[in-house]
Amino acid sequence: MSSSQTSAARFPNWVRWTVLLWFVVWFPAYWRTWGAANFIHLCDIAVILTCIGVWTGSALLISSQAVGSLVVDSAWALDAGSRFFLGRPFLGGTEYLFDPHFPLWIRLLSLFHLVMPPLLLWGIHRTGYDQRAWLLQSAITLPVFIAARFTSPAKNINFAFTDPFIHRQWGSAPIHVLISWAFMVFVVYLPTHLLLKRIFASRAAGAA
Repeated sequence: MSSSQTSAARFPNWVRWTVLLWFVVWFPAYWRTWGAANFIHLCDIAVILTCIGVWTGSALLISSQAVGSLVVDSAWALDAGSRFFLGRPFLGGTEYLFDPHFPLWIRLLSLFHLVMPPLLLWGIHRTGYDQRAWLLQSAITLPVFIAARFTSPAKNINFAFTDPFIHRQWGSAPIHVLISWAFMVFVVYLPTHLLLKRIFASRAAGAA
């Protein structure tokens, strides 16, 4: 069996085909509804890379998206839950989920935020944690933040224009992007990386 076949075999075929079917439905639906710029969202990039990671059995892709998604998806779930149960946001970013101008089935596709954390943790359990994940996710995030600055400020994709806490821009555009990137890399990604590294120490993935 080739190395690519061995990697893919880390996941049952039914999981791999389910992920592929999800992608075939989700990607064009999101593109048509929200537009191409929507895929600059880190969470949507995470879906794409996770689907590739599950299909190919890539420990690096799955690990990197766990580093990037576990905290973010948890924050999304808190915000959505706060809006649903309390009528007010936690951080912001889930307004679209309650906008009746968009079809309900399209909005419900965003519930992938609830599925991603358990899927990624299960994926790491099967593939092992690749310790290069933090570096890869950090490298992905910077150009994504820069690209977000070329989208509509009203959408504030990835909070590239104003932060989610006090809703302001920190200095000039380059300074704000660098501060946002550093926050994600050292406040969000690094602790997640260290925690995953500790939890899955006995399941460390090889360099291949």
